[in-house]
Amino acid sequence: MPEDHLPPELKPGQLLARGVCRHLLGHDFVTVEELIPSPGLRVDVMALGPKGEIWIVECKSSRVDFTSDRKWHNYLEWCDRFFWAVDEHFPTELLPDESGLIVADGYDAEIVRMGPEDKLPAARRKVMVQKFARHAALRWQSARDPGLAVSGG
Repeated sequence: MPEDHLPPELKPGQLLARGVCRHLLGHDFVTVEELIPSPGLRVDVMALGPKGEIWIVECKSSRVDFTSDRKWHNYLEWCDRFFWAVDEHFPTELLPDESGLIVADGYDAEIVRMGPEDKLPAARRKVMVQKFARHAALRWQSARDPGLAVSGG
């Protein structure tokens, strides 16, 4: 089995996202990073569960990273559950109680508090599953053929 090394170029938020994605896979959720649900928004991690549930996870690497995020409320209308992912040193008292909490590092994560469920309307869910699928397919195609210009997703 190959050794598991963290790529040196990953930023703190990307390390959190990596651990979150690994953990959610253990719950049978597949994930994509940096998905755009609507113009002007880009979520750090979107997860698609085995029953079609959609979770959004915003990764915050510092107090400043959190306090400067003015868009997170806009993500709520694009998911069934919303979570913050932070490292073990983050001051979690800053985070709203009405959202989920995940503590993560570059290797794994733990769901500390489940975000409340607010189910998406069927039409919005269909749009989000299509966006998820296109985003994942474009990422895979770009990885397989790095010289190919891909757009969308």
